[in-house]
Amino acid sequence: MDKKKLILVPIDFSEICLIALEQACNVAEAVTADITIMSVIEDSHIPSDLQKREYANEIRTKLEDLAEGIRTERNLIVNILIESGKVYQRIVETSEILNADLVVMGTNGSTTPWRKRLFIGSNSLRVVREATCPVITIRGKHHRNGCRRIVLPLDLSEQTREKVNPTIELAQYFGATIHLCTMLDTKDEFIVNKLTAQINQVEGYIKDAGIDCTAEILTGYHVGKTYASTILNFADRIKADLIVIMSQKEVGFTGFFLGSTAQELINLSEIPVCSIGPAAHDDLYSFTPY
Repeated sequence: MDKKKLILVPIDFSEICLIALEQACNVAEAVTADITIMSVIEDSHIPSDLQKREYANEIRTKLEDLAEGIRTERNLIVNILIESGKVYQRIVETSEILNADLVVMGTNGSTTPWRKRLFIGSNSLRVVREATCPVITIRGKHHRNGCRRIVLPLDLSEQTREKVNPTIELAQYFGATIHLCTMLDTKDEFIVNKLTAQINQVEGYIKDAGIDCTAEILTGYHVGKTYASTILNFADRIKADLIVIMSQKEVGFTGFFLGSTAQELINLSEIPVCSIGPAAHDDLYSFTPY
């Protein structure tokens, strides 16, 4: 039997994390997944052992209240988990231990004095680049319940192909349209022809899978000051619900290191961003766009 899907949601009870939990529930309903909500206690940020115990009990009560509300209102299976240690490390380790299929997390954190701002900045980026499963980051505060339009940016890197099948799977779950885009900032005929051939081939592959798909090469007035702003402008224009990007693995280094475009998208996008790490094996997906 296939393993039931599991979504891990780190929570610090800030507004954006609760919004992320709501979106995780929407995904869980669409893909028939269980949810684990977790909080991480950083020991060094709590003045005494007594306060640590009191805080842990408080967190457990809040998590259980959240879980029970979801179980009652959504009829989903929800488990709770409290960990201690460095936030990003515990999230990544827990996702691997639980064999999570997806992490959904807010990118703003709590302002309680003995806690760091848990999910903003370096922690969220480190989870994205080190997690072995896809990570959806939530920054904006206004989201629809469903997912009708998914933006899939393409470039000429080998890793681009690894985003296609997971995006198709998401579109199938939600009945969404995939909107392909690629940025053209050169008149080099070889690059122009290669980008055009790739986006046309990917569009055909997605349509063959039974998914509605559009493709657009962004040039001229569509192009912003950076690739990230170009993608965000495009996503805003089509009223996208999700942007799918790839976290790149740098040759000669250990772990994942996000490029500047990915970091800018995660930090600035009001639209949820799904980051997919490069596959461990070249044959993970059968589709090759070249």
